[in-house]
Amino acid sequence: MKQHTTNYINTFIEIAEDCPVSKSQIPPEKNEKTLARLQYEKLIKNPYQYSSDDIIFECYAIKNSISENEKQQEREKFFSKGQPCLRCSPLAKKYGFGIHHNAEEKVALIPVESTEYQTLLNNASTAKTKAMRSKRK
Repeated sequence: MKQHTTNYINTFIEIAEDCPVSKSQIPPEKNEKTLARLQYEKLIKNPYQYSSDDIIFECYAIKNSISENEKQQEREKFFSKGQPCLRCSPLAKKYGFGIHHNAEEKVALIPVESTEYQTLLNNASTAKTKAMRSKRK
């Protein structure tokens, strides 16, 4: 079974062109955790610990109540189809966080107002791509 991936190497996902904030914001707490909140909590506490695939699948597993012993099989099934990458994440589209993938494909959140965000933008050896827009042009 072919396995797809959402991982990038040495790539910086910039906030979307139509991102409504100029300073990063923590996704709000709701009764049930939103995808943005789940991704935020995983990434803010564990920079460069997880790959994009890990984050996307983990959040899917939480949302769909997948048990620990089903995870491996479900992950293989999940990635047998192409999945949206973190360019679609509400963190980069709506909440003002860039997402950096390092050489080991591990990711970290980078607030748009930080010096680290500017450093990554100006780093010629890091590939850049923008998060998906929320609205069509």
